[in-house]
Amino acid sequence: MSDYLDILAQEALKTVESGYYTVSFRKTIYRRKNSLKKAILQCKHAPVIAEIKPSSPFKGKLRQINNPIEVAEAILRAGAVGISVLTEPKYFNGSLEILAKVCEHVEAPILMKDIIVDPIQLKAAYKAGAHIVLLISQIFNRGYGKLPLSEMIKEAHRLGLEVLLETHTIEEFTVALKTDADLIGINNRDLSTLNVDLTVTESILANVNPEGRIVISESGIQTPEDIRWLTRLGAKAFLVGSAVMKAENMEKKLMELVTAL
Repeated sequence: MSDYLDILAQEALKTVESGYYTVSFRKTIYRRKNSLKKAILQCKHAPVIAEIKPSSPFKGKLRQINNPIEVAEAILRAGAVGISVLTEPKYFNGSLEILAKVCEHVEAPILMKDIIVDPIQLKAAYKAGAHIVLLISQIFNRGYGKLPLSEMIKEAHRLGLEVLLETHTIEEFTVALKTDADLIGINNRDLSTLNVDLTVTESILANVNPEGRIVISESGIQTPEDIRWLTRLGAKAFLVGSAVMKAENMEKKLMELVTAL
């Protein structure tokens, strides 16, 4: 029986085949200079990357996004170090159009977050104006990638995109440290079961020296105390989606997280 990661990956392959990522946007080349890695290193408070995430396969609809530019501006007013935009259309109700609009109107590092299996998705990220893409280790370990992980990282870099390489296990994290990824993510959500456990970050960082790499803890972050605890463990930045999207006052919620340190 397929687990959720297989379902997401198989759907991603279908979406690629549908032509969804064959897009033509006005290139915002000047925004290529925005580096999420640099922004995290220079951040004077808690480096939170907030997501524009309309829906989730885990929690259903999170927020009605009527004006993505207003949402992006609110995220930056709250002090986020960068913005993650979901572009997977079926399970996350994401949109390449929203990504392009945010990249055009907002001056900040923008992450295209998707289930990436094919280089054409990297090209779509570039054309939309994104600065960084998410690659998921398990996707490539299971053979869903059209290219090997190392080649996908090279292709992203060739396009001028940074790479956030997501891991979930000690083994994946150890391998990730040997790659040329710009940032290493630890997803507290097991994409096979959808279960979330913040101690995933704790377990990995207690057992593996990150060797000076920037580690981003992802998923399940709800409170300022979560931020402080994960910082003590060695996480350097935090990717927050559902907690911000579901908040009645999104800007206030995000500001509480950003000022946790």
